[in-house]
Amino acid sequence: MQKIESVSEMRSVAAQLKVQGKSIALVPTMGALHAGQEALIRAAVAKADVAIVAIFVNPLQFGQNEVIANYPRSAEQDLELCETCGAGIVFAPSVEEMYPRGYSTYVLEEQMSRALCGPSRTTHFRGVTTLMANFFSIMRPDFAFYGQKTAQRAAVVRKMASDLHFGVEVIVVPTVREADGLAAGVRNRDFTTSARSESLALSKALKKVKEMYEAGVRSPDRLIAEATHILSQHRRVRIIYIAIVDSITMETAREIVPGRTMLAIAAWIDEIRLIDNVVL
Repeated sequence: MQKIESVSEMRSVAAQLKVQGKSIALVPTMGALHAGQEALIRAAVAKADVAIVAIFVNPLQFGQNEVIANYPRSAEQDLELCETCGAGIVFAPSVEEMYPRGYSTYVLEEQMSRALCGPSRTTHFRGVTTLMANFFSIMRPDFAFYGQKTAQRAAVVRKMASDLHFGVEVIVVPTVREADGLAAGVRNRDFTTSARSESLALSKALKKVKEMYEAGVRSPDRLIAEATHILSQHRRVRIIYIAIVDSITMETAREIVPGRTMLAIAAWIDEIRLIDNVVL
């Protein structure tokens, strides 16, 4: 496995791979890798000739009240996991390498990013699309892998890739859950025992909604009401949103289309923000 830290070297290596007719799969991460991202890496390795794992804590994705210095890091363990999973390259540039002095170009997707997390994280998706436009330009991947938990991020990047003719296929991998049902995530390690117990309200709500749907309930309002009821029973859970949307366009769904409509939740558990969803 090769570790690359400079944009120029990464661009050169990617160009050589293309000349050789190799397909490239990109797994964008911010490091502190967990089981969910392990699944993405393994899927990327299975799909393409070369899997590139990008490890970059992107400052543009953080809001005013989000402290980038607090984001967990585990560089050595991340490299070990990438090698174990079969990644061919780890691209780990510095902030100065990606956004050199005087950087002033940004990419904004204005449709998929409006709903769900958009209103509460007003600059987040601009940061995502700006970085991914850079990554797509540098690495020229054929595929980019995201987890189902971050379905909106995948939808935003898919739309940007289509609109800007990058020719990248965005592939979504099912959410990996821990034994108690909590979706794998970088902040899970920060929970106290009691906070983790409260956090399980999200997966419980999603499971109940899925059961109701499979039992014949088709009213979005009724399903949202049930999820709201379950979360409201937990005093440390503060709901940011509960919505039923089209999983591709992120638009509010007035009726449920099997396999395409999802119920999405975002909530604070004390000071930790969680997102999760289920496809109906």
